[in-house]
Amino acid sequence: MAANPRNRVVIVGASAAGITCAEALRRLGHAGEIRVVGAEPDIPHDRPPLSKQVLDGSWAPEKAALISGERRDRLAATLQLGTTATALDVARRQVTLDDGGTLPFDEFVIATGVRPRLLPGQPPAGVHVLRTLDDALALRADILRRGRIAIVGAGFLGLEAAATARHLGASVTVVEPVEHPLRTRLGRSAAARLLDLHRSRGVEFRLGVGVEATDVDPAGRVRGLRLSDGSAVPATVVLVAIGCVPNVEWLESSELEVADGVVCDEFCQAAPGIWAAGDVARWKHVSLGRTLRIEHRLNASEQGLAVAQNITGPPAPFVPTPFFWTDHYETKVQVAGVITADAEERVLDGDEPNSFLHTYYVDDRLVGALGWNAPKALMPYRRQLRVGNALARR
Repeated sequence: MAANPRNRVVIVGASAAGITCAEALRRLGHAGEIRVVGAEPDIPHDRPPLSKQVLDGSWAPEKAALISGERRDRLAATLQLGTTATALDVARRQVTLDDGGTLPFDEFVIATGVRPRLLPGQPPAGVHVLRTLDDALALRADILRRGRIAIVGAGFLGLEAAATARHLGASVTVVEPVEHPLRTRLGRSAAARLLDLHRSRGVEFRLGVGVEATDVDPAGRVRGLRLSDGSAVPATVVLVAIGCVPNVEWLESSELEVADGVVCDEFCQAAPGIWAAGDVARWKHVSLGRTLRIEHRLNASEQGLAVAQNITGPPAPFVPTPFFWTDHYETKVQVAGVITADAEERVLDGDEPNSFLHTYYVDDRLVGALGWNAPKALMPYRRQLRVGNALARR
């Protein structure tokens, strides 16, 4: 689609994917109206620093802003913050907002992301999630004031927050119903090493048990967790980090297919002129031969860019090589590709405790690589995976 000053692009979701898409549209020559609708009332913030630099206090909150004032000026878009989309009418080309108003569009981008899963029931005081800047600041204040935290969920967010809480001097217990967490994301040995790293820093784990209930004191504040094995974990602060749910309920009355995200074709298109990007998008990855929904920061930016390119020019399939990283204490773990349960793990470049590289193969074909404090060693395998992706598209 050539740039057209009358073309109106509405992006719902002031997220990494949404903001990247808007900026890319301008760079690619789109001269029409761009409006970005965001549910959070403040200027959007980048999420990875929330569990680390913002939570530990090494960054002022404004440093985590997703887009600076200068970039907003260059963007020349309307940011409509503190506003939620409630319905999408594909046929009439308009979106309804929570204030009762509607916005017409020619091209529409869904970048509404995800929201944290919660424990059943009404959470008492002291129980937190970690998704927004306000979440991070409230959790930090509670940790500093009270000092004993239980984290429900041993995924990346939960363990990053555990490392930060230990840095702040808190005692930390992590509860996880899976006995061997992160094996499907990092492979058997690297996942075990990550847990051992946390244990060496004083984190206690309760694995293979779930949360039955929260214990509450007479003032209505959490004082611990009751677990499925009958035991209890005392805690004056609780972080719930048990995964996320795509924000798609507002699309139920639309004609779009929704199944654990917005279902898209290989171009990230859910319907003519309707696109999705970021954590909410489930699209057909033609190189891998399956649909994917990826909750990684880099993917959000890459997919936002891909949607902008497909809006403004000839469509091209979105076929990234998945890549993510996670930081714990002084350790950075980076993963390229997809580590599958049936992959054969190979140890390369030695097996030092503080730096190593693992590769993963299926039928002697490289499918993933992991670097533990080894960014340079990982680079050629990341390139090899990109080449494999390109060959698979042909």
